[in-house]
Amino acid sequence: MRPPKYGPKLIAALSFCWEVLGRQAGKGLAPILPELVPILQAFGELDIDDRTATLLAGMSAATIDRRLAGQRNMSEFRVRWPTTPGSPRERLTPARIWAEWDAAVPGLVELDQVAHDGGNPGGKHAWTLIVTDISTGWTENRSLANKTHTSVLAALDDLARSMPFSVLGIDAGSGSKFLDHQLLIWCEQRQITLIRLQRGNSNDGSHVEHRNWAIVHTVGGYRRYDNETELLLLNKIWALQTTLVNYLLLSNS
Repeated sequence: MRPPKYGPKLIAALSFCWEVLGRQAGKGLAPILPELVPILQAFGELDIDDRTATLLAGMSAATIDRRLAGQRNMSEFRVRWPTTPGSPRERLTPARIWAEWDAAVPGLVELDQVAHDGGNPGGKHAWTLIVTDISTGWTENRSLANKTHTSVLAALDDLARSMPFSVLGIDAGSGSKFLDHQLLIWCEQRQITLIRLQRGNSNDGSHVEHRNWAIVHTVGGYRRYDNETELLLLNKIWALQTTLVNYLLLSNS
């Protein structure tokens, strides 16, 4: 009896590549495998023979999806999206209107912050500010030494300059992570619409919440980062991640 073409070792290597590339679907993974596999081999991340490497690099998108179906079903992060193009604005509470809220238009973004406290919120630790465009899924991250308004608004300035389109509106969510007064002033100075979802909406900030999991937690994990060296490394990682996620991978938003 002939051994299976795609044995356990190859499937294990495929699963590793899938994790490295953010659990992309076959259509996103297949075109990158021919370049990714030899790179991972060169750095000792994949210990496979040449035949297995050739088979892995040549897998079709459909074959990848079939072989990973079980893992995808077990680990898929399911999110209910509240916002569709042209969705009603009754759920939104405007703080200041400069642009109409139409989720089909690039430039309307959601904000969130992730605490890198390792499960211990006490003491000084890093935070990551995430901005996700609702229409395109474009995401930018900046890690901060603290979450003071000075730090957050300086990071927002940098993030806004980095986006490939003008920021027209911000949904800061219904939580207390962003104090209204300073953010409102920041938005008014730049003529940016600021809105909050009404409190109690279970889908508050779902686009950026998904990116928190798919990018920040998947890459940065749940460890505590609380020194300047770690902060510097986090921001170097986000610079590379921005290119990978926004230019090279299919949108997961």
